[in-house]
Amino acid sequence: MKTLLVIASLFTILSVKAQTKQLDVGDTVPKFTLLNQDGKPFSMKDSIGKKVIVIFFYPKDESIMCTKEACAFRDSSSALIKAGALVIGINQGTVESHKKFATDDNLPYQLLSDPDEKVITAFGVKGKMYTDRVTYVVDKTGQIVFKYHSLTEGKKHTDEVLKFLREMKQ
Repeated sequence: MKTLLVIASLFTILSVKAQTKQLDVGDTVPKFTLLNQDGKPFSMKDSIGKKVIVIFFYPKDESIMCTKEACAFRDSSSALIKAGALVIGINQGTVESHKKFATDDNLPYQLLSDPDEKVITAFGVKGKMYTDRVTYVVDKTGQIVFKYHSLTEGKKHTDEVLKFLREMKQ
């Protein structure tokens, strides 16, 4: 019985590790549907092929670093639109908290609510206690073509995305 318990525990640990591998450049983006800050569904499946998609995962609505990151994407929205990009932010916050965050900081893009952390887990961006700060660029074929990870430099996510998008156009 003790051996069975050890094997079951080991299997669980290996399964969790397999599920938490962060997606990387070259991986196909998972198809998902989540509600945005207005309670309307956003479908990744329906968005692929229309624009380059910038997905940024962030830990918490209205925290200091997350606000800096979100506002950096807001402040660069015209450059991102000019580059043909659609920006979305994702964390485990509620539709209501996303609505307040978007309204308070005049965020012009969709914030998607993932309360069950299914998409967060599919991307492997779940930290020990919260969502990690990772940004992806997904091309029109649904392939991840860029990834930037920095928990402490929220504004740099936008800078690195814009730099990549400029290089991609050349």
